[in-house]
Amino acid sequence: MIRQPAVANQFYPGTEKDLKKDLSRRIKEGKEREKVLALISPHAGYMYSGDVAGAVYSVAEITKDVVVMGPNHHGLGAPFAVMARGKWKMPSGDISINETLASLMIEESRLLRADDQAHITEHSVEVQLPFIQYIEPAVQFVPVVLGMADYKTCEDLGKDMARAIKRYGKPVVLIASTDMTHYESQESAHQKDQLAMEKILAMDPAGLLDTVTRHNITMCGVIPTTVALIAAKELGATTAKKIAYATSGDVSGDYSYVVGYAGFTIQ
Repeated sequence: MIRQPAVANQFYPGTEKDLKKDLSRRIKEGKEREKVLALISPHAGYMYSGDVAGAVYSVAEITKDVVVMGPNHHGLGAPFAVMARGKWKMPSGDISINETLASLMIEESRLLRADDQAHITEHSVEVQLPFIQYIEPAVQFVPVVLGMADYKTCEDLGKDMARAIKRYGKPVVLIASTDMTHYESQESAHQKDQLAMEKILAMDPAGLLDTVTRHNITMCGVIPTTVALIAAKELGATTAKKIAYATSGDVSGDYSYVVGYAGFTIQ
C-alpha cells in the first residue's frame, strides 16, 4: 500500500522545494549529532512546534532504521497498530516501511497488530517524517499508532519492541511523537508540563503515566512516550536530555489558550 500524505499543505509545506526551505531554517547544520536510542518530538503544525522539533533533530543522529510512535487521535483501527508493508508518499519522496523490523515487532508482541486503517488520517507519525528524511534520506521506518493503555500494557509493548530491535541486530532510533498540555493558559501549561518533563528527565515511565493521569495533563502522546522510555531503557538508555520547550503562545502571542511542545533525546 502507498499511504498518501494526510496533512501536507496544512501542518507543513506540501512541495519539496518549500519543505526543504522550511526545514533548513529549523534544523541547525554544523552541530555535532549525538547517538541516541530514542527521542521525543512534537507534532503540531510547523508554524507552532517546528522549531522545537528542529532543535531535537539538530542534535540527534538518525539511523537508517527508525520506529515512529504516535497517539491515535481519531480512534480508527486496531488499538496498537503497526503499518507493516508499503511506502509513505511524502513531498521529498517515498519512504519505505521496514517490513523486516515491522514483522519482528508483531511476532514479539501479543498486542501489536498489522493494521493500515489507524494510519490513513493520523498526523502524529507523518509530521515527524520530513525531519527524519531531511537528515537521513535513505531511512526506512516502522509506523506505530497507539491507543490508550495502562502501565502494564505500556511495559509489555516497550519490552516487546526492545526484543524485536535486539533481534533485528542493527541500530534503531525510537521516536515518540507527542504534544504536551492542550488549550490551557501559559501559566497552567508550564506548571503541568514541568511535572511531566521531570518524570521524563528522571527516566521514570511509570511516574510519567501516573503524573499525567493524576494531574489531568492533556499530553496526547503520553502512551508513545511511556513506551519509548521503557523500550529505550531495555536497550540500555540511562539518560534523558531536554532540548527545547515552547508553547503556541510564543508564536501567536496569545498566552490565554496554548499548547505545549517539548523535545528530548534519550541515550
